Amino acid sequence: MRETRNAQVSIFHFYAEHALGDQLSALSDLLDDYPLILDAVERDFRVPDTTATGACGLSVDSVFCCLLLKQILKVSYEKLSFHLADSPTYRTFARLQVDQYPSRSGLQSTIRHISPETLEQANQLFLSHLVEDNTLKVDRLRIDSTVTDSNIAAPRDSQLLADSIRVLSRLLFQSNEMTGVKIRFTDQRDKSKSLSYRIFHAKKAEKDELYPALLGCATVVFKQSRSAIEKVRLNANNSGNAERWVDKVEHYIALLLKVIDQTQRRVYDEEDVPASQKIVSIFEPHTDIIVKGLRDVQFGHKINLATQEDGFITYCKIENGNPADAVLYVCVLEACRADYEKLPSAVVADGCYASQANVESAKALGVKRNIFSKPVGLALGDMGVKKKTFDALRNFRAGIEGNISELKRAFGAGKATWKGLDGFKAFVWSSVLSYNLIRMVRFSSA
Repeated sequence: MRETRNAQVSIFHFYAEHALGDQLSALSDLLDDYPLILDAVERDFRVPDTTATGACGLSVDSVFCCLLLKQILKVSYEKLSFHLADSPTYRTFARLQVDQYPSRSGLQSTIRHISPETLEQANQLFLSHLVEDNTLKVDRLRIDSTVTDSNIAAPRDSQLLADSIRVLSRLLFQSNEMTGVKIRFTDQRDKSKSLSYRIFHAKKAEKDELYPALLGCATVVFKQSRSAIEKVRLNANNSGNAERWVDKVEHYIALLLKVIDQTQRRVYDEEDVPASQKIVSIFEPHTDIIVKGLRDVQFGHKINLATQEDGFITYCKIENGNPADAVLYVCVLEACRADYEKLPSAVVADGCYASQANVESAKALGVKRNIFSKPVGLALGDMGVKKKTFDALRNFRAGIEGNISELKRAFGAGKATWKGLDGFKAFVWSSVLSYNLIRMVRFSSA
């Protein structure tokens, strides 16, 4: 990347006379009105000296606009590359030069260069500015939690074992190319794949008979991988590549051992392994097991949210594990005071947040009215409100259900498709920031 910012200078830049074109035009103007957003993003990029080669990459403006466009359209990098080559409206919004046609890989590498912390900071700076200008009010907040799924298949121990065996065997096969050391090993991939398939379709009695064979394959691969690490460390020609190869192998060995442990405890010991001790994907090992009430089990991360009366997401926290909603209530109020230097006068949350301790903590902080839509174990007197106030705030709380639905449906926050924990967080924050910016466009034009 050479330029950090660029202007729309081409006579070929225009927006189609269409609702989406008008929206993108207004969004582009909004970014110009709030340069603090792009200033925050710019800190993630270091511009190398490309004078010798003449290379001219995407500007920071273009990268960020491409990120917003990807979230708004909910498309892959490949389709985003096509749209940017095909559509004058999208090219205008992305602020591309006449000769710029970013590829799939170029878009992916530059967009993913923006860290989740930067996206969170950009969102917070934008909202704080709106609150400071009295454009955005935080007098009333509604709180709820949801789950963003990881991009994984439904977990099965047999498949996790087969995946671990496959990945480690592939690394052993690639050793000669990556480190210069050829590893001889007994390939267990076909056998483990067959066993995993048979276990999936078998009845319980047959499953119990097949698992020892699959665990035997895993044990063989584990021993081969440990031996290979020692051989590579002794004989590798390229120490840098060798260390990277060793790090990968050790990473997947650790995951394999976890899968073996939970499989043995579940199959042989008939133990209910706690969710906190399980691994549900070797490719996205950060994934948590989330159960909300009596609903289906989800695999991803719990997201704690707060929105205000105009539907802006004023608080978002990607939680670790599956903490009870009740312990997350006060955190939202404290964050509101820290981020916006003011507290809401009224707060309403889902019934899962209900507790007398939360009522007292909120009052101690200075919140005048705080209720829970399903006040489990609490009377109206315990919350210090009358039925008329309770009904009004309960109706107000229903709005956050629509906010969460739009965040997932229109901005893809139902499933994070970017890899790794950082990728998961960046995806969620890019969805939240896109949501807030689009909502501001609608709010301004209303």
